[in-house]
Amino acid sequence: MKTTNIRISFTAQILISLLLAIIVGAMMTDEVQFAESYIQPFGVIFLNLLKFIVAPLVLLSIMNGLLSMDDVTKIGKLSVKTLLAFTTTTVIAVTLGLVLGTVMQDHFPVIDIPASAEVTVIDRSFMDQIVNIFPSNIIVPLLNSEMMQIIFIAVVFAIAIVHIGEKGNLLREFTQSAGEAVTKVLGYFMAVAPIGIFCMLTPVVASNGVNVLGVYAVLLGADYACFLLHTLLVYVPLVYFVGRCNPLRFFREMTPAILFAFSSDSGVATLPYTMKSCEKLGVRKDIGSFILSLGATIHMDGVAIYLGLSSVFIAACCGIDLSFQQYIAIAVSSTLASVGTPGIPGGSLALMAMVFSSAGLPVEGVALIAGIDRIVDMGRTVMSITGDAACAVAIQRFEGCSINSPQK
Repeated sequence: MKTTNIRISFTAQILISLLLAIIVGAMMTDEVQFAESYIQPFGVIFLNLLKFIVAPLVLLSIMNGLLSMDDVTKIGKLSVKTLLAFTTTTVIAVTLGLVLGTVMQDHFPVIDIPASAEVTVIDRSFMDQIVNIFPSNIIVPLLNSEMMQIIFIAVVFAIAIVHIGEKGNLLREFTQSAGEAVTKVLGYFMAVAPIGIFCMLTPVVASNGVNVLGVYAVLLGADYACFLLHTLLVYVPLVYFVGRCNPLRFFREMTPAILFAFSSDSGVATLPYTMKSCEKLGVRKDIGSFILSLGATIHMDGVAIYLGLSSVFIAACCGIDLSFQQYIAIAVSSTLASVGTPGIPGGSLALMAMVFSSAGLPVEGVALIAGIDRIVDMGRTVMSITGDAACAVAIQRFEGCSINSPQK
């Protein structure tokens, strides 16, 4: 008798883990402590494994991508195009958040902000952001996962290896071998991804319950409306008109990455999935590894929307009428904060204090929004990784390539 092996696709596995987490979490609303004490730790372990591999993954991916170009001029041109694309979409994102927030501000409730809220304020000026790019130590950035500094290290050493020509062949081979080893280790971790997702999401559902939206229903609706509008107005045209790629195909190939991003709310952890999806879309490996690794660190359209909209929300809750100068302050600080946001769960929450402070809004408002930050974080992480992929598809065409078939 012939037996049939039924294989469930990775996308289906992630979707099943999401549904199970919602069902089990809803059943455990009275056992929140159990969920947080005995289920959540396994999710934390899985996320720690991803964080463990992210630093070498970004370093080696960018280095291998740049080394494969074998031309310093190409590296410079690609960097300019990428930064221009990222900046443009981020400015549009924060503008959309401010506009929609202003339109809906009459529907936001008036709330007393608790003055005793404890919030860590991270005041990063533009120059602080610039200085933070350049490391004073080559090891510390890898230990602390300082992505901007890791990217700087990767770019500098890749350019140097290209410059020294044949003398750098040994380093090229080492970098390629190390990259393959890191990819293999990552594969081990990904094999248990559905379990990790289930363990991360179940406690969230259990602690918030079926009434998780509560008084934040309007803010949540506005956030996700902004995410959808930005996708339709920016990413879809970017993919279709610039990248010459069918949007339906784009989102079909991006489904595994989107589902993982939504459940883990970590853009950095989702990086391997985004890379794989872009390869299936036909994005060259050297282009994709550079753009996506850089995007996971500095391209956070979802965060830009969230910060702008949340600022208007807190102002409305406190009965503050924002002036034109305050709008400008929010727009600028939100753009800068989104660039410096860590690609990990809750990475934007602390920087929100900087945005509120720059606009003269009560910093204590961060504690109010923190209650739904995890739920919004899922959506804004999806936004960020989708934006990275859309930019990669668009820039691929400007590099003289078309999106027709998967790259080997």
